[in-house]
Amino acid sequence: MSKLPIIGITIGDINGIGPEIILKTFHDHRIANYCTPVIFASPKVISFWKKQLNFPEFNIPYIKTIDQVHPKKTNLLVCWEEEVEIKPGEITEKGGQYALKSLEIATQHLKEQKIHALVTAPLNKNNINIPGEKFTGHTEYLAKQDNNSDYAMLLINDDLRVGLVTGHIPLKDVASKITVEGILSKIGTIEKSLKKDFSITKPRIALLGLNPHAGDNGLLGNEDKDIIAVACTKAQENGTLAYGPYPADGFFGSHLYKKFDVVLAMYHDQGLIPFKYMGFENGVNFTAGLSFIRTSPDHGTAYDIAGKNKADESSFRNALYAAIDLVRTRVENIELEENFLPFSPLKKERFRIDF
Repeated sequence: MSKLPIIGITIGDINGIGPEIILKTFHDHRIANYCTPVIFASPKVISFWKKQLNFPEFNIPYIKTIDQVHPKKTNLLVCWEEEVEIKPGEITEKGGQYALKSLEIATQHLKEQKIHALVTAPLNKNNINIPGEKFTGHTEYLAKQDNNSDYAMLLINDDLRVGLVTGHIPLKDVASKITVEGILSKIGTIEKSLKKDFSITKPRIALLGLNPHAGDNGLLGNEDKDIIAVACTKAQENGTLAYGPYPADGFFGSHLYKKFDVVLAMYHDQGLIPFKYMGFENGVNFTAGLSFIRTSPDHGTAYDIAGKNKADESSFRNALYAAIDLVRTRVENIELEENFLPFSPLKKERFRIDF
């Protein structure tokens, strides 16, 4: 009997598009041929959004504990039962409170290996309140839960992988955070992940410069020649196929990225702007270096379209399939359908439903 991976799903901000893209994804029951999804939320939240989307016939079994999971069905693990006011498109304290509750319970299941991977729906950092600390994002939260400082945000799609040296920090702080040691750490984390999670035996890694024209030999800044180039050389001395630094504009404009397995950007927007431009609907965020598997769509809560049945579930669906594929690579004793294809087994043109 086939044992499918159990994939945990956080609900995200209940006022954003998270519940919509989740339900649109699992409304096609063929998903159950590839995994057993478990949504961490409440029956009342799911019921509200089913009505919003006109999915009255979409039956989701409710379970109290993970050992009650129904194989080959979309399950809802009840994380709370109280009534919660849902205001699509609005930023509310409750939206953050229950997004965090879903994340905390799902993460605990992930750490205890009760689920094989986690796919996180979008939440809003600004309404997440954790006493005594600032919530800066899913990636940082999960890394802390994993007691892991050697992690990296890795954006992936069919054509491009982008990693980041610095993440969610102000642009004015980026230069001071760029160090030889920090770059080498990210290179090491990403190289290990490409080998372990993507079966790439000798990954080719491109480093982008920090300054325009990669510093123009010091004319526009010294970070590129004194820090990034030095880190690149040290990585090469350690046997890593690392190259750069490359001026970011020409690198993407000339399609040079196609010659590499991953591109390492120095800061958030440097990597994410070209990535999202080239494949916003299909991009996936993967947290490399963690002991467990976590993916997410590459977009946010999209409050402006929440509740209007306009959200495109493509990125979330691809995040789900990336998680399944990563499970197949990492976890033993997981059997998948014989025709399972890497990344997206059901292509959009065969899979998309008109709602």
